[in-house]
Parts: sequence; C-alpha cells; structure tokens
Amino acid sequence: MTPETLSADHDACARMLRRSGSSFTLPIRLLPRDKRRGTTALYAFCRRADDIVDDAVDPGAAAVALDAFERDLNAALAGRPSADPVIRALVDTVRRFAVPTDHLRAIIAGVRMDLTQSSFATFAELEEYCRRVASAVGLAAVHIWGFHSPRALDVAHECGMAFQLTNILRDIPEDRGRGRLYLPAADIAAAGCRPGDLAAEVPGPGLARLSRMECERARGYFHRAAELDRLLSTDGRIVFRAMFGVYAGLLRAVERAGQAIFMRRVRPGKPWLLVAAALAVCAGPGPVLAVPPAGRWRCSHG
Repeated sequence: MTPETLSADHDACARMLRRSGSSFTLPIRLLPRDKRRGTTALYAFCRRADDIVDDAVDPGAAAVALDAFERDLNAALAGRPSADPVIRALVDTVRRFAVPTDHLRAIIAGVRMDLTQSSFATFAELEEYCRRVASAVGLAAVHIWGFHSPRALDVAHECGMAFQLTNILRDIPEDRGRGRLYLPAADIAAAGCRPGDLAAEVPGPGLARLSRMECERARGYFHRAAELDRLLSTDGRIVFRAMFGVYAGLLRAVERAGQAIFMRRVRPGKPWLLVAAALAVCAGPGPVLAVPPAGRWRCSHG
C-alpha cells in the first residue's frame, strides 16, 4: 500500500467523523497528527459497525453484513487486502500503535448483541454489553494515546462505562423507537416503575426516582474514571480531559432534565459543552464534575 493510498484511507475516516457530528470531534483534534489519525480510524470503525446494525431494516441482513465486516477485518489483520478504506486505516493504526485486536473483536461482539437483545434484566447484563461496545473502545484508544501504568487498562473500563451510561440516558427516546430499552428491568422495578411507564410520557415519582438512580450510578463511574488522568501520556491526558469534560457536561444536563429524559432526548447547548471541555483540559476532570452547566439545556424530540 502506497503512502498516498494510506493517506486517502485516513482522510475517508476523517470525513466520516466530520459528518457524524459526534461529541468526540473536537477532542480528537487536540491530538498530534498520527494519534489523531489513529483515533479517527478507530472511531470510523466503531461508527461503521454501529451503522450496519442501526440502519438495517432486516436484522437478518444486518447479521450477514456484520459477519462480512468482521471477516474483512480478520483477513486484513492477517495481511490480506481489503477494499474498505476504514478497515485499511484501522489495520495501519493497529500496527503503528500495537492495539490488541481482541478489543476490536469485542466491539463487534457488542454491536452484534443489539441484533439479539433489546433489553437487560440486571445491571450485570448491561455492564457486559457496555464492556464490549464502550470499554473495549477505551482500551483500544489508550494504546493509541499512550499510558504510563497498566492500571490505565483497568480504569479505561470505568471511563467506558461512564460515557456509555451517559449515552444510554441521553438516548432513551431514540432507543425506544428502535425497540430497545437499555435500563435494567431490576432498576425499573426498584424505582417502583414498570417498563411501560417509560413510554407513557406521564410524569411521576417513580420516573423521577429511576432518573436519579441511573444518574448517580453514572456519576460514580465518572469519579472513578477521573484517575485515568494521571495514568496517560501528555497527549492522551489532553484528549481524555476534553472527552471527559464533554461527557460530564452531558451527564449534568441529563441530571437537570430529570424524568424528562424518558420523553425527549436531552441536547445541551454546544457552548456549554465547549466550556466543560475547556475547563477539564485546563483544570483536570475533578472540577468539571462539580460545576453546573452554564446557560440553558434543552430537550428536543429525537
């Protein structure tokens, strides 16, 4: 593969990131060129796997497409050619940064769960799902960013959980539209609710309790994930802080929305997220957890 072809592959991944509108777009820009390209390739790989499942009308066809995607990945990792620029850019990243390939396979396994499992009985079940679709991403990312201690690999799980639980709370109405409910049935019952209450869009004390319970759990993961700040390289610390700030800002908006999260997707204003990211970059992850959002958050139908 020529340098020109490889550069074009990474450019294709960058275009995917720009079109996505992802919260990761700005933080990734803070990385040096090679690490930025590697992290973008990892994002594009995850986005491609997610889209295979989320955009499919037929679960059977999605399963076939996901299997083909995984076969292409495995073949490329083994040295065989791929026609997919995302796969080629990802393989370049794996080789350049010694990313363990088990993490990539775990990501695909997690995405595949969405084809067969639309709800979770317990938090332990949900945690295993999050370990695959989110913690595995964090574990791959810290190899690209650089870390000083093996402890970073343990704490990356806490970070993945914090981010994914925040995504779940933000996206409840959208997931419900896809027939998915990620909140554990045991939590719903403990709050005095039934699964149908979440779709009724009728405020009540049970929904308020459930919102508080889930936010408190997510916040606990954020507090434990803050340790990652001292375990990463300087490059990694900067991008981690920015991502941490963005997601802590999202969680804070979810907390302020309360039971409205079951009715409308929470969309905090971009200026506040930029402030939260900048605060975390400058002061570290701790202070941003304690600061309420500036301005107003809004809920919009999503």
